Formats: sequence, structure tokens, C-alpha cells
Amino acid sequence: MPLLRFIAGRLVKGVIVLIAIATVNFFLIRAAPGDPASVLAGEAGAADEEFIRQLREQFGLDQPIMTQLWLYLTDIVTLDLGFSYRQGRPVLELIMERLPATLLLTGAAFIFSLTLGIVFGILAARRVGKWSDTAITTGALFFYATPLFWIALMSQIIFALWLGWLPNTGFRTIGADYTGLRYALDVGMHLILPAATLGLFFTALYTRMMRASMLEIAGSDFVKTARAKGVPEGRIVRRHIARNAILPVVTLAGLQAGQIVGGAVLTETVFGWPGIGRLMFEALAQRDYQVLLGVFFVSSAMVVLFNLITDIVYRVADPRIEVGR
Repeated sequence: MPLLRFIAGRLVKGVIVLIAIATVNFFLIRAAPGDPASVLAGEAGAADEEFIRQLREQFGLDQPIMTQLWLYLTDIVTLDLGFSYRQGRPVLELIMERLPATLLLTGAAFIFSLTLGIVFGILAARRVGKWSDTAITTGALFFYATPLFWIALMSQIIFALWLGWLPNTGFRTIGADYTGLRYALDVGMHLILPAATLGLFFTALYTRMMRASMLEIAGSDFVKTARAKGVPEGRIVRRHIARNAILPVVTLAGLQAGQIVGGAVLTETVFGWPGIGRLMFEALAQRDYQVLLGVFFVSSAMVVLFNLITDIVYRVADPRIEVGR
């Protein structure tokens, strides 16, 4: 019951947060320069005032701003994210079509970064001052400070163009018509470069945090007591040091899971990955307000969901935490 009350409370708070975010995003989008009706009229080759007025009336852009906000929020309650005037399709349909690709990319990047970050952090902490520790911390600092777009371009040049080991762009091989296992392997080969590129920054972050947390806990009294009792070093590292050191890493990973979705915008654009990040980039260039608002809302909902999952996982990892507080 305490866990259920905790989840219910967080869900209520999450709904309030989503409404606030949707409201802020609505006003920020409307404050951006450019009129979607003018863009459409220009593409149609009829940029006269009457045609623009008809477009604004058709898409509700002629109504007062507060009326547009109210209609937008009431539609969100029914999961109606609007209609894309640029692509002629419902926004929710466009997002659901692209969302699986984004979830695959961000999920792979999250697992990649968290796994390598924990492993490298433990290795660096157990070899403090040695060449392996120096190599790991230097590599982590390099990938932490290097811009994502540079890593993406270099990985394409090295592994796709020079070595020819991996595909350059795309979700799958066009025209191959693979099915079953061959299709899964083909998608997996296309996934390696964008997932690794997106995950390297977070790998560096988790490595540095895991190393620092391991070193801090290694000097705790209960660890010294375990060593004094003759407990094997490997067991001390596994059950006493690593298990406690991983808690702040899990917390940080959960809080930053939503940021991976934000990083996917650039990654999907560079690698031609057909996800919602690329959809958002295209909508921004086309002044497609409804698609932008829809992507922002779905991304915010994913962040709220990831934070809730993080709180639950944290409680499972450390039973001493009271979920009702």
C-alpha cells in the first residue's frame, strides 16, 4: 500500500507538471518568429493576404491566444495532439509512427552507457593511480568534453567510410527486404553507430561518478570492518562497495534518461534515424507548430515516466528508503 500511494502521488504530480510544461511550450512556440500560414502560402505560390487569412482561419490561428491554449489543453486530455497542416496527418499518428525507432535508439544508448559506465568506474576505482585508471579517466574526460556532433561525424568517417564495418545512415538497408532474424540483424547493424555515439557522453559521466562513489565508500567504516574480519576482497567489492556505490549512479541515470531523448535530435538528424527527434527537427524547419508541441509533450511525458521508474528502482536497490516519504 505505501508503494501504491507513492506511485499514485507521483502520477498526480506528473500530470500537473505535464500541464505546466505544455502551457510553457505553447507560449514559447507562439513567441518564435515565423508564421506557419505564411510558410504554407509561400510553398503554395499564393502568398496574398486573402489566402493567408483563409489558412489562419482553417487552422485556428486567427483565434485569441488564450482560446488557442484552452483548446490545446482540452485536446491533450483526450490524447488529441492536433493535426499537422504541413503533412496532412494527425500529430499523434506521426509521433507513434516514429516513436518505436526513438525508443530503440535511446534504450540501446541508455543500456550501453550505464553498463560501460559502471564497469569502467569499478575498474578505475580498483586500480587507482595505475595506467589503466589514468587511461579510463582520460578517455571519460575526452568524451565528456567532446561535442556530440563531432563524435557522430568522426564515427561515420572512420567506421562507415574508411573501414566499411558499419552502415553510414538509415534505419535499415533500403531495398533489401529482409525478414525475421536477417531484418533484426540489419537494424542492429544500423543501430550500433548512433547508439554508441549518443551513449558515449553518458558513459563518461557514469564512469566518473562510479569511480568517485567507489573510492568514497571504500574508506567507510563498515568496509574496514569487513576487511578486518578477513572477508575476501572480491566479496567486499561486490557486496559492500559496488552495491552501495551504484545507487547514486542509478539515480543520475534515471534523471538523465530524458536527456538522452533530447540528444537523439542531433543524433537522429546526423545518422538519418527515423525517430521523433528527426521529426521535431523537420517540424521546426517547416514551422509546424502542432508537431513541435506534440513532440515536446511526448518527450516530457517520457521524462516524467523515467523519473517515476527511477524512484521505484532506487527503492528496490536500497530497501532502507521509505517510499512514503
